[in-house]
Amino acid sequence: MSLLRTEGLQKHFGGISAVDDCSIAVEPGEILGLIGPNGSGKTSLLNILSGFLAPDAGSVWLGDEAVTGMTPVQLANRGLLRMFQMTRVFTRISAVDNMLTAGLARGLSEAEAERRCETLLDELTLSQVRYLDAGALSGGQKKLLEFGMCFIAPPKIALLDEPFAAVHPVMREAMAGFIRRRHGEGQTFILVSHDMPIIVDLCPRSVCMNAGRVIAQGATRTVLESPAVIEAYLGSSVGSSAHV
Repeated sequence: MSLLRTEGLQKHFGGISAVDDCSIAVEPGEILGLIGPNGSGKTSLLNILSGFLAPDAGSVWLGDEAVTGMTPVQLANRGLLRMFQMTRVFTRISAVDNMLTAGLARGLSEAEAERRCETLLDELTLSQVRYLDAGALSGGQKKLLEFGMCFIAPPKIALLDEPFAAVHPVMREAMAGFIRRRHGEGQTFILVSHDMPIIVDLCPRSVCMNAGRVIAQGATRTVLESPAVIEAYLGSSVGSSAHV
């Protein structure tokens, strides 16, 4: 049974179809790439999956449970967590308190939250800034902190929206390494990224959207070589990367 699947999702904003008859499935333990040019519907799809948008039609299933229209809190309590393209941390409290807050909100005991926080701060190379207010961290450090907050209680599935965008290469490799290690432990991801080499490296399988519709899905290299995908990217900033 798929861990997460959608059936015929639709979302319209006025006369624009942001998500148009979208049916995909994510299997347990896989990293699914979600790609497409700007405006293709990727973030709208993630918003529906994470409960920030209600679909106009169609359904979302988490395992054998219909979760269509559930709130972000309800979905988080079921293990579906979301990282946003614009990093969301509590800027006026320390990095360590951000992680502890996330752990307690996920139901961990204080002792367990502290134990996992120490491990993650070290793994994410944030120990040296643990007592700095999160607002004083660099953009890449904030992204790493958000990884720690998301994984302090490991989710069933993590939705990552452009985690590598505008991040220093050293931080980007730290994030990629974190994803690889968690994937090796069986963690499931949906990864949205315009960084095609990262998608090729991390995602054995990908889905490509354009104008709200799924235009290709399958093995990542096969998807990137699809004529429909190449055409969708023509003239975009990543068009030359579609042949990676």
